[in-house]
Amino acid sequence: MSAANYVTIASAIVLTILILVQTRGASLGAGLGTGGEVNIVRRGSDKTIFQLTIIVGIVFCLSLLANII
Repeated sequence: MSAANYVTIASAIVLTILILVQTRGASLGAGLGTGGEVNIVRRGSDKTIFQLTIIVGIVFCLSLLANII
């Protein structure tokens, strides 16, 4: 297995965790579909998690492209 395979697997796991951790309300349960509120402005840890999700998503896509080539 090449290094790109390890990066793909690791980034897929981290990306899944980051997506599940993101919330859209006051609590973690809101992220699982029980909250009715929608935050328009991301602040603090929500903003950091959102930005990390984008970065890990880009790393995941690039590692997939590296595996194809």
